[in-house]
Amino acid sequence: MPEFITVICPACGERFEIPTPESEELPAELDYDCEICCRPMTVTVEVLRGQLRVESHGIAE
Repeated sequence: MPEFITVICPACGERFEIPTPESEELPAELDYDCEICCRPMTVTVEVLRGQLRVESHGIAE
């Protein structure tokens, strides 16, 4: 599993990397602030059919 995963901010569209959760912690739902625009988001990380799947969704303020 990669050490870092790329996340796309749903607010500004910029990409940045976050540490990959340990496999025993998956599936995981993580709260992050975008490293570029600082808006909050939820990042969902899971394994489906052997592939790491990452989704990001904005959090309404």
